Amino acid sequence: MAKKNTRKQQYEERTEALVTPIAEPLGIWIYDVEFVKEGSDYYLNVYIDKEDGVNIGDCETVSRALSDELDREDFIAEEYTLVVSSPGLGRTLTRDRHFANSIGEEVEIRTFRPNPDTGSKEFTGYLKDFDADTLTIAYTPAPSRKKKGSEAEDPGERDIKVVRKDIALVRLTIDF
Repeated sequence: MAKKNTRKQQYEERTEALVTPIAEPLGIWIYDVEFVKEGSDYYLNVYIDKEDGVNIGDCETVSRALSDELDREDFIAEEYTLVVSSPGLGRTLTRDRHFANSIGEEVEIRTFRPNPDTGSKEFTGYLKDFDADTLTIAYTPAPSRKKKGSEAEDPGERDIKVVRKDIALVRLTIDF
C-alpha cells in the first residue's frame, strides 16, 4: 500500500523541484529540504552543498532565486521563514542518498530504546551498508574495565544491524 503524502511532504518535494534547477547550474546540489514548526513559527529549511562547501554568497544567491519562485508558485498555506544554509559538518542523515554518500564514514546514532547489540541508546560506528529497514554499522564496544590483577578484554569490531524505525537520529561525527 502506497504511503499518502502529507502536506509537509508535498511542500518539501515541490520546493526541492523548484530549487534544483536554480542550484545545479551553480555546481550546488540539494542536500535536504524540510518544512518544520518550531514553537508557533514555520520554517522552510533548504540545505545546500557543493564540492568545496558552500559559502554565504551561495546561500544568498539560492535564497533570493528560490524566494522569487516560491512567491510566484505560492503553494505553502502557512506563513513561514525561508532558510537556505549548509547542512554543516555533523550533518544529519535522513535519506537513502545521504546514507549512500556516507558509506565508510563514522556516524553517531541515537535510538528510541537501547540497541540489543550495544545495550545503549547512543553509540558510534562506521556505516557499512543500509537497506530500506536497517543500517549496518561496524561497531567497536569500549573495552571492559580492568579489574585488579586482570587484563582488560579487547572486544574488537563487529557488525551490528540497527533497525531504521528505531532510530531517533543519525549524523556524521565531527573529527577535529
